[in-house]
Amino acid sequence: MSIAAKLKEFLDRNRVSYQILTHRTAFTAQETAATLHVPGKEVAKTVVVRLDDKPALAVLPASLRINFRELEQAAGAKRSQLLSEADFQQLFPDCELGAMPPLGNLYGLAVFADDSLAKDEEIVFNAGTHAEAIRMRYADFAKLANAKVAHFAERL
Repeated sequence: MSIAAKLKEFLDRNRVSYQILTHRTAFTAQETAATLHVPGKEVAKTVVVRLDDKPALAVLPASLRINFRELEQAAGAKRSQLLSEADFQQLFPDCELGAMPPLGNLYGLAVFADDSLAKDEEIVFNAGTHAEAIRMRYADFAKLANAKVAHFAERL
Protein backbone atom coordinates (compact mmCIF):
# COMPACT_ATOMS: atom_id res chain seq x y z
CA MET A 1 0.00 0.00 0.00
CA SER A 2 1.28 3.48 -0.72
CA ILE A 3 0.64 6.89 0.81
CA ALA A 4 -3.08 7.44 1.34
CA ALA A 5 -4.47 8.88 -1.91
CA LYS A 6 -6.74 11.28 0.00
CA LEU A 7 -3.71 12.63 1.89
CA LYS A 8 -1.56 13.10 -1.21
CA GLU A 9 -4.36 14.84 -3.10
CA PHE A 10 -5.03 17.14 -0.13
CA LEU A 11 -1.37 18.13 0.26
CA ASP A 12 -0.91 18.68 -3.48
CA ARG A 13 -4.15 20.69 -3.78
CA ASN A 14 -2.99 22.97 -0.96
CA ARG A 15 0.43 23.36 -2.57
CA VAL A 16 2.49 22.66 0.50
CA SER A 17 5.97 21.30 0.36
CA TYR A 18 6.37 17.82 1.80
CA GLN A 19 8.63 14.83 1.52
CA ILE A 20 7.54 11.17 1.48
CA LEU A 21 9.86 9.06 3.61
CA THR A 22 9.87 5.31 2.98
CA HIS A 23 11.11 3.25 5.90
CA ARG A 24 11.18 -0.21 7.42
CA THR A 25 7.74 -1.25 8.73
CA ALA A 26 7.12 0.36 12.10
CA PHE A 27 3.98 0.09 14.21
CA THR A 28 4.58 2.80 16.80
CA ALA A 29 5.64 6.42 16.46
CA GLN A 30 8.76 5.71 18.53
CA GLU A 31 9.68 2.86 16.15
CA THR A 32 9.15 5.21 13.21
CA ALA A 33 11.44 7.78 14.84
CA ALA A 34 14.15 5.17 15.41
CA THR A 35 13.83 3.75 11.89
CA LEU A 36 14.08 7.21 10.31
CA HIS A 37 16.81 8.38 12.75
CA VAL A 38 14.62 11.31 13.79
CA PRO A 39 14.22 12.46 17.41
CA GLY A 40 10.94 11.22 18.94
CA LYS A 41 9.93 14.79 19.69
CA GLU A 42 9.77 15.50 15.94
CA VAL A 43 7.57 12.51 15.08
CA ALA A 44 3.91 13.35 15.58
CA LYS A 45 1.80 10.43 16.71
CA THR A 46 -1.89 10.46 15.96
CA VAL A 47 -4.09 9.18 18.76
CA VAL A 48 -7.82 8.68 18.25
CA VAL A 49 -9.79 9.74 21.31
CA ARG A 50 -13.40 10.27 22.20
CA LEU A 51 -14.22 13.70 23.61
CA ASP A 52 -17.64 13.45 25.19
CA ASP A 53 -19.42 11.50 22.43
CA LYS A 54 -17.33 12.51 19.40
CA PRO A 55 -14.15 10.97 18.03
CA ALA A 56 -11.24 13.38 17.56
CA LEU A 57 -7.49 13.28 16.98
CA ALA A 58 -4.90 14.18 19.58
CA VAL A 59 -1.53 14.81 17.94
CA LEU A 60 1.59 14.87 20.07
CA PRO A 61 5.29 13.98 19.96
CA ALA A 62 6.07 10.26 19.91
CA SER A 63 8.10 10.68 23.10
CA LEU A 64 5.14 11.98 25.15
CA ARG A 65 1.73 10.72 26.31
CA ILE A 66 -1.67 12.35 26.68
CA ASN A 67 -2.71 13.93 29.94
CA PHE A 68 -6.45 13.35 29.49
CA ARG A 69 -7.47 15.89 32.10
CA GLU A 70 -5.59 18.63 30.23
CA LEU A 71 -6.98 17.45 26.88
CA GLU A 72 -10.53 17.64 28.26
CA GLN A 73 -9.86 21.17 29.45
CA ALA A 74 -8.43 22.20 26.07
CA ALA A 75 -11.38 20.66 24.22
CA GLY A 76 -14.04 21.87 26.62
CA ALA A 77 -15.08 18.24 27.13
CA LYS A 78 -16.43 16.60 30.24
CA ARG A 79 -15.10 13.14 29.36
CA SER A 80 -12.32 11.74 27.26
CA GLN A 81 -11.05 8.29 26.49
CA LEU A 82 -8.69 6.49 24.22
CA LEU A 83 -10.45 4.61 21.41
CA SER A 84 -9.38 1.10 20.50
CA GLU A 85 -8.36 0.26 16.94
CA ALA A 86 -11.57 -1.74 16.59
CA ASP A 87 -13.55 1.39 17.50
CA PHE A 88 -11.90 3.65 14.94
CA GLN A 89 -10.75 1.49 12.02
CA GLN A 90 -13.83 2.37 9.93
CA LEU A 91 -13.04 6.10 10.24
CA PHE A 92 -9.89 5.73 8.08
CA PRO A 93 -10.83 3.38 5.22
CA ASP A 94 -7.84 4.33 3.05
CA CYS A 95 -5.24 3.80 5.80
CA GLU A 96 -3.59 0.78 7.34
CA LEU A 97 -4.91 0.20 10.84
CA GLY A 98 -3.11 2.56 13.23
CA ALA A 99 -1.23 4.47 10.51
CA MET A 100 -3.62 7.37 10.00
CA PRO A 101 -2.20 10.84 9.36
CA PRO A 102 -2.90 13.68 11.82
CA LEU A 103 -5.06 15.60 9.35
CA GLY A 104 -8.41 14.74 10.91
CA ASN A 105 -10.26 17.22 8.77
CA LEU A 106 -9.81 14.75 5.88
CA TYR A 107 -11.97 12.37 7.89
CA GLY A 108 -14.38 14.82 9.52
CA LEU A 109 -12.55 14.86 12.86
CA ALA A 110 -11.39 17.72 15.05
CA VAL A 111 -7.64 17.90 15.64
CA PHE A 112 -5.94 18.88 18.88
CA ALA A 113 -2.18 19.39 18.58
CA ASP A 114 0.08 19.59 21.60
CA ASP A 115 1.95 22.89 21.73
CA SER A 116 5.32 21.12 22.06
CA LEU A 117 5.14 20.15 18.37
CA ALA A 118 5.51 23.81 17.44
CA LYS A 119 9.02 23.89 18.90
CA ASP A 120 10.43 22.21 15.80
CA GLU A 121 10.21 23.66 12.33
CA GLU A 122 9.30 20.30 10.79
CA ILE A 123 7.31 17.27 11.87
CA VAL A 124 7.13 13.71 10.59
CA PHE A 125 3.94 11.64 10.67
CA ASN A 126 2.36 8.48 9.28
CA ALA A 127 1.18 8.73 5.70
CA GLY A 128 -1.53 6.08 5.93
CA THR A 129 0.87 3.12 5.99
CA HIS A 130 3.32 1.60 8.46
CA ALA A 131 6.17 2.01 5.96
CA GLU A 132 5.74 5.61 4.77
CA ALA A 133 5.79 8.93 6.52
CA ILE A 134 5.46 12.57 5.57
CA ARG A 135 7.92 15.28 6.58
CA MET A 136 6.57 18.81 6.35
CA ARG A 137 6.73 22.16 8.08
CA TYR A 138 4.84 22.27 11.36
CA ALA A 139 3.26 25.60 10.37
CA ASP A 140 1.79 24.00 7.22
CA PHE A 141 0.45 21.07 9.25
CA ALA A 142 -1.21 23.34 11.83
CA LYS A 143 -2.83 25.42 9.11
CA LEU A 144 -4.01 22.47 7.01
CA ALA A 145 -5.29 20.48 9.98
CA ASN A 146 -7.06 23.51 11.44
CA ALA A 147 -5.62 22.20 14.68
CA LYS A 148 -6.51 23.60 18.06
CA VAL A 149 -3.12 23.97 19.73
CA ALA A 150 -3.02 23.37 23.47
CA HIS A 151 -0.83 21.85 26.15
CA PHE A 152 -1.95 18.29 26.96
CA ALA A 153 1.13 16.06 26.63
CA GLU A 154 3.43 14.85 29.36
CA ARG A 155 6.52 12.64 29.65
CA LEU A 156 6.06 8.90 29.40
